[in-house]
Amino acid sequence: MQTTVNVSGMTCGHCVMSVTEELTELDGVESVDVDLVAGGVSPVVVTASRELTPEEIAAAVEEAGYSVA
Repeated sequence: MQTTVNVSGMTCGHCVMSVTEELTELDGVESVDVDLVAGGVSPVVVTASRELTPEEIAAAVEEAGYSVA
């Protein structure tokens, strides 16, 4: 299952790594693909073996220090 969310506040590769790390810790996540739009809203595609709730994804993104737009 793929879920796409828009994340705001990321500006560099380190930001991408932080968000990717937090999202991959969610149960069932197989991959995370970030299309970085520095200083803007970046689309993030999360592929998982189960359906992820918007709350789970938002909590992981916020744990990394960013927010779901």
